Amino acid sequence: MSLDSITQNIDDAVSDFFDPVATTVGDIVFYTVPVGDADLPLIVAWLVIAGLVFTGWFGFVQARKLKLALDVVRGKYDEKDAPGEVNHFQALTAAVSGTVGLGNIAGVAVAVSIGGPGATFWMILCGLLGMATKFVEVTLGVKYREEHADGTVSGGPMHYLPKGLAERFGSGGAKLGKVLAVLASAMILFFGLFGGNLFQTNQSYAQISSTFGGEDGFLASSAGAVLFGLLVAVLVGLVLLGGIRSIASVTSRLVPAMAIMYVVACLVVILTNVTAVPDAIGSIFRGAFEADGVAGGIIGALIVGFQRAAFSNEAGIGSAPIAHSAVKTKHPASEGLVALLEPFIDTVIVCTMTALTIVIANPASWGEAREGENIGGVTITSDAFATVLPWFPHLLTVAVLLFAFSTILTWGYYGLKAWTYLFGRSKVSETTFKVTWSVFVIAGSLLSLDSLISLADSALFLLAVFNIIGLYLLAPVVKRELNSFLEFVRARGTGAGAEAEGTEAEVVDAPQR
Repeated sequence: MSLDSITQNIDDAVSDFFDPVATTVGDIVFYTVPVGDADLPLIVAWLVIAGLVFTGWFGFVQARKLKLALDVVRGKYDEKDAPGEVNHFQALTAAVSGTVGLGNIAGVAVAVSIGGPGATFWMILCGLLGMATKFVEVTLGVKYREEHADGTVSGGPMHYLPKGLAERFGSGGAKLGKVLAVLASAMILFFGLFGGNLFQTNQSYAQISSTFGGEDGFLASSAGAVLFGLLVAVLVGLVLLGGIRSIASVTSRLVPAMAIMYVVACLVVILTNVTAVPDAIGSIFRGAFEADGVAGGIIGALIVGFQRAAFSNEAGIGSAPIAHSAVKTKHPASEGLVALLEPFIDTVIVCTMTALTIVIANPASWGEAREGENIGGVTITSDAFATVLPWFPHLLTVAVLLFAFSTILTWGYYGLKAWTYLFGRSKVSETTFKVTWSVFVIAGSLLSLDSLISLADSALFLLAVFNIIGLYLLAPVVKRELNSFLEFVRARGTGAGAEAEGTEAEVVDAPQR
């Protein structure tokens, strides 16, 4: 029996078993209600409403404190003796590497195909709102992180939900928090293995095999798939063994390089067609409020834009606080401010650049997709670049590989923290996870397991339900932490020095009520 037939049989058996489960869970998690002529997934509304609430609650913190966030990233308020493992910039790039990826390349193309150019406007708005949600969850992630004896730290919803709710509401809050923490860990672990690992490997392998050699090339064979999977698995394993410091070291170089390369390519297409820019921007604004010819009209464009943005930047999901919790700081809100830059980078910059490139280049495949043809999002984006840079699809393949690799690393770290929360931090436990994670990398190049990916997506966004409930209940804690950090910043500005730091420590350590 050949390797092809073995993997196909396994793929079919797993799909047959999980298809009914994935369909049932997906129908519940992504339940839709009719709004005009379009259907609105309630989970997307849940995420957007959270962004609106936190934007109002914290007085448009994403606009008022944007400069301060940039100063924190630059290291202006670093403290040498602060606990943690990585600096603010490394924590940011580690977290961004988990969100910037195929969703920015393929997902945006799908959005402007279904919702028209106007979907871009709503996508940007959702990204701006998500900045406030990200600020809240990451502040809590650092506030309630667990510092281990070896200097490493663990954070995320599995820590701030039980600790924070117990602190605010006593034994009742502790019980609720514990249940939410276990459920959150399970959801993170499930999505990490299948969505953050298997899917990334599968899609990057598909892209490289189709670009280099096509269906008849060596890479398209099972042997080529195994070789690709083994290579990626070894690289991932080596980095994972180094922990968050190793991951941050890689992503702090990889993510900026990828983002710069991709944005520069977008700018080349845009500037080459600079005379078309005003019309493109005009079509985005007109489409946002007119959306003629788009399924569902204005509401349809709005829903598609919100949906793609929410899926892309993961604000409110609870994943990013895991990476940010490793930051070196005494002030949780400082990293919360850094984190609000994530949706701005991911959605407002990268997604918008992709959308503009497609609208301006107007490739034939985009027109066909808007008429209902089933064309992959990566293909549309690649065709848009090819109108100006015929060789760029090959470079885009490299970008896809790097995006996928960084996502596998980051979700490997997220998954490890969820695993150790559930099964303990022993050496055997951690090694078991890392070996399992690497094996999944190899499987990702051989199998598709579409039903498991669908189920993993459901798990990820079900996590948003648990997480955001906790964010609402713990928002007053975030308010105190923000005021505490702002007082520290003011003291630094007046040159109060050690006296200011001592005063600040008293504020931070004061009992919460």
